[in-house]
Amino acid sequence: MTSQTIVAIAVPLEAELVERIRAVDPAVTVLYEPELLPPERFPADHAGDPAFKRTADQEERYWAMLKAADVLYGFPNESPDGLARIARENPRLRWVHAMAAGAGGAVRASGLDQQTLQKFKITTSAGVHALPLAEFAALGVLNGLKRTPELARDQAAKVWPQLRTPTRLANGSTLVVTGLGEIGLETARIARALGMKVSGTKRTVEPIEGIEKVTDNAGLTTLLATADAVVNTLPGTPFTEKLFNREVFAAMKPGTVFVNVGRGTVVDEQALLEALENGQVSYACLDVFAVEPLPQDSPLWNHPRVMVSPHTSALSEAENRLIAERFCANLRTVLDGGNPPHLVDTVHFY
Repeated sequence: MTSQTIVAIAVPLEAELVERIRAVDPAVTVLYEPELLPPERFPADHAGDPAFKRTADQEERYWAMLKAADVLYGFPNESPDGLARIARENPRLRWVHAMAAGAGGAVRASGLDQQTLQKFKITTSAGVHALPLAEFAALGVLNGLKRTPELARDQAAKVWPQLRTPTRLANGSTLVVTGLGEIGLETARIARALGMKVSGTKRTVEPIEGIEKVTDNAGLTTLLATADAVVNTLPGTPFTEKLFNREVFAAMKPGTVFVNVGRGTVVDEQALLEALENGQVSYACLDVFAVEPLPQDSPLWNHPRVMVSPHTSALSEAENRLIAERFCANLRTVLDGGNPPHLVDTVHFY
């Protein structure tokens, strides 16, 4: 990085958090023009209000600001097209920090070639979202084990069943987590606190403290035979496309609870619906989908044993602060000559 590092704030961010970035080092100049950024509609609304439109003059100023920077906080206009444009038009660009934990898909969607992608680093906000995602995954597992869809239906119908149906204990049950990264390990931590035994998959197979068995995705079906619940945290890549297919759902024991907080493309949704109908899956809690927003004609909307969450499980009021703190730590590392963590893999795009 040059002796004077220029950071441009490309997405909505509170002024006090911008000041935290300025305070990292006297050699850092932060370009921040809030009137050029769309207002947030809710905490951590990185894209901002879609009704916001810049004037021609404001549009010119926005891109001039970004083209003057060595580092961008956020993708321009929070879009793959914005990333592609700034990569073409800013030869001094050295690093872009993405707001998303799974920014690889957006990088791939930018269409940038490998030669261009090697000219600058792209980091993600992976880890910032681990706790809220893990808490949501735990919610999904417990919903399934405790039969909350049936309870809600009985309550809505004012039915007090004469025959009481038992629920399943989390304690002593087995959870399989696909993707033992930061989100997966946080999910495993919460599950173990509930008394669950946890196994899972990892691209590099190695022992992990507190995890019973670790395999790669090729060994997933061997883990599923004894699983009471499965949580997917995997990103969407060509290597995870429809990993959860008919064969994998068939390998589950009847009544398995399924939760997806990774990416929707990892699941063959038709195969999931079949697994729900034949009883392999007793309940599915889904925060992500192959197509988003979920199409109105998707049968997942009305399925009695499916929870549809509109890709919001990672959101928390603390998100902007946590991402800014992560960026500040990364900026310090870069200024000191190191490589920041959570670099996007531009081959596998995660």
